[in-house]
Amino acid sequence: MPRSAPPSSVLHRLLEAAGYRVERRSEAIVAHRARDHRGVVIVTTVRSPTEVEPWFPPDTVHRTIVYDDEPGSVARALAADRGIEVLDPSALGPALGELLLPSPLGPEEALASTESEASLEPPFTITSETERTVRPRIGRDEAEQIAGIDASRYILRLVPFYVAAYRVRPPSPHGGPGTVMRQIVAVNALSRRAEVWDELDRELVGEVDEPHQRLVPQFGEAEASPIAREAIRRHHTVHVDHTEQHGGALVIEARRISPSPEELRLGPFVLLYVPYWYAEGIDGRVVLDAVSGRRATDSEAGAL
Repeated sequence: MPRSAPPSSVLHRLLEAAGYRVERRSEAIVAHRARDHRGVVIVTTVRSPTEVEPWFPPDTVHRTIVYDDEPGSVARALAADRGIEVLDPSALGPALGELLLPSPLGPEEALASTESEASLEPPFTITSETERTVRPRIGRDEAEQIAGIDASRYILRLVPFYVAAYRVRPPSPHGGPGTVMRQIVAVNALSRRAEVWDELDRELVGEVDEPHQRLVPQFGEAEASPIAREAIRRHHTVHVDHTEQHGGALVIEARRISPSPEELRLGPFVLLYVPYWYAEGIDGRVVLDAVSGRRATDSEAGAL
């Protein structure tokens, strides 16, 4: 039996956690994220896309209307003509991943530093050795609403990550030196998968109240360092068009340029535990990031 969409209050919280500015109105919830020009309108009653369209901010590029029921073919056709995405409860779960993904940082928002040495201390304020767990924002009831499958059990697992600040100077698109940036890299201590965290919106706690499994790292910090460095260089690789004149022909060669090892400094690691919900049933398994509610793959959370 299909599940209903998550309540609007849950969607409100998820969008705020993903960096949207959310406004609750009597007739709808309007969310906007300026960095990547995304807009989401959650309507509480059936409304035509032509009526909803003016609620999006003028600079919105990717526009989405979320209905609490199937809006019908006429509404879908009107939305398609205007380049607006329409989501109903049956499609909302899989689409949440894209809506909640962190937006790419623009040059003006990058954590730039000057030529002077930037601090590369651990990126979180550790008040004690016991506060190394990222607080989950999504409880079991909310996880059941978001997962969208009939699951016989829900397990909260705390996945270990080696987390460090880094400083890098990526090349510019024209091939010259770029702006120095300071960001965060996190290495999954189970799957060896690394990811770059753009924002420090995670709150650390000593323990979580929800029943959970705390998983054990499968390797040490020494092995995490080369994984992190490779992920950072890959993340900051740029595409450069190199143009040369050969006789009467203009030859354009596309190149991929990564930061050199000398342009990268990696700070000390701290071991943090990141919460994930595992929904498991006859329809398969869904893994949810318990901080953002975003669907994750087994490799992101660490396959078990």
